Amino acid sequence: MAERAIKLHPSWREPLSAEFKQPYMQALKGFLAAERAAGTPVFPPPAAWFRALDLTPREDVRVVILGQDPYHGAGQAHGLCFSVQPGVRLPPSLRNIYKELEADLGIPPARHGFLEAWASQGVLLLNAVLTVREGAAASHQGQGWERFTDAVIRLVAESPEPTVFMLWGAHAQKKAAFVTDVAQGRRHLVLKSAHPSPLAAHNGFFGSRPFSRANAFLVAHGRAPIDWALPPAA
Repeated sequence: MAERAIKLHPSWREPLSAEFKQPYMQALKGFLAAERAAGTPVFPPPAAWFRALDLTPREDVRVVILGQDPYHGAGQAHGLCFSVQPGVRLPPSLRNIYKELEADLGIPPARHGFLEAWASQGVLLLNAVLTVREGAAASHQGQGWERFTDAVIRLVAESPEPTVFMLWGAHAQKKAAFVTDVAQGRRHLVLKSAHPSPLAAHNGFFGSRPFSRANAFLVAHGRAPIDWALPPAA
């Protein structure tokens, strides 16, 4: 994982440069190389591993949505949590996100799952783990990605700009400690709920109104709200 070959917005590259030199990242590089050398399909493709950090500059982050790991089906993952490329069937979790968005703000579900329009507005769509083996959810957990994304969350939490953290499910909520420790509960808004997956959505995701609550917080703190309505996919 040569740092010079990583497609990463400059606003992230410098503050994260020390992470890429850490032994754990070198070990992660070796693990991913071994996976690929063995012919194991790994998603997303390497050029998209840091897509979330390339599309959303650090200084533009207004909302963080944290997923667990990428979709593990062929053609789905492209580097943004919960998002799929145009033309790809909507995954169940994203369908539930759209249902809550409509219930919360009256925005009809988009006919596609391409969320780059959110990313371009300052919504950091970050997975805790940035790669996965085909057909094997959570297969790259514990290899080092979590430590790297911890560093990303810390950087966002250190920002003086009030930011919303949407933490859906127990796995994502583990990251809340970094926000609380740095922000001391004063600067940022942490929204916790159940995960939007079909197995959990009825246990607190539906009815949590994260989109309107996020926008109300941003406006109250002098920041522009997010336009959650997705334009048609190109």
